[in-house]
Amino acid sequence: MAIKKITTSTLQKMKLNGEKISMLTAYDFSFARIFDAAGIDILLVGDSASNVMAGNETTLPITLEQMIYHAQCVMKGVNRSFVVVDLPFGSYQSNSEIALASSIRIMKETGAHAIKLEGGEEVAESIKRIVSAGIPVMGHLGLTPQSINKFGSYIVRAKEDAEAEKLKRDIKIIEEAGCFSVVLEKIPALLAKVVTESVHIPTIGIGAGKYCDGQVLVMHDMLGINSEFKPRFIRQYQELETLISGAAKEYIANVKSNDFPSDGESY
Repeated sequence: MAIKKITTSTLQKMKLNGEKISMLTAYDFSFARIFDAAGIDILLVGDSASNVMAGNETTLPITLEQMIYHAQCVMKGVNRSFVVVDLPFGSYQSNSEIALASSIRIMKETGAHAIKLEGGEEVAESIKRIVSAGIPVMGHLGLTPQSINKFGSYIVRAKEDAEAEKLKRDIKIIEEAGCFSVVLEKIPALLAKVVTESVHIPTIGIGAGKYCDGQVLVMHDMLGINSEFKPRFIRQYQELETLISGAAKEYIANVKSNDFPSDGESY
């Protein structure tokens, strides 16, 4: 039976039909294969790899080359899911020509389906240029982690009227610029509802309430691999840190006691 691939058209129909869109991050072949087979709609090769894969404090250090590597790994595990790759900090902010060149590199070298970038009106020209080259663009508004040094913290954004009004304008601007979808991160749920209803493109929320057209989580948060990070918007579906640690300790004990390998595990 042919596997039905998710496309931008599929995602648009899901919004129109009221079907929620599921999205998770992935950074390697093994997890991408598992999530794809489970039926996830979108896999995001997130610049959060800088945190969860490389151990950096912020997303800022990760490079375009590193993002391309992670995306190449993810694409090898995918049959159905729509794969989006983050443009990392420094690969698009300076001007639209550099933004397009970075996007083309990702698409050519990974085979991914779309790119994602942060920002509103200030990146509209880059969005137009990338889309005009035939590359789908997902936007990202609200808390934009690449701007952490400007914000100074990861607190909820757009609680004040001025910032909320800017977000309402920005989502319209990036929709008109050609974005096929937008991530809304850490904004009030009712604001997310208003802006979701104001645009034709799907919104994907993270810490933005239940009224978005879909939801995204970082896989390490969803699986409980990092038990120290537990903001209120995360629902942990497993406690893998505990399970993996337990398995490692049992393995160590078996090796130390010469219980592993057994005769049946030897040639």
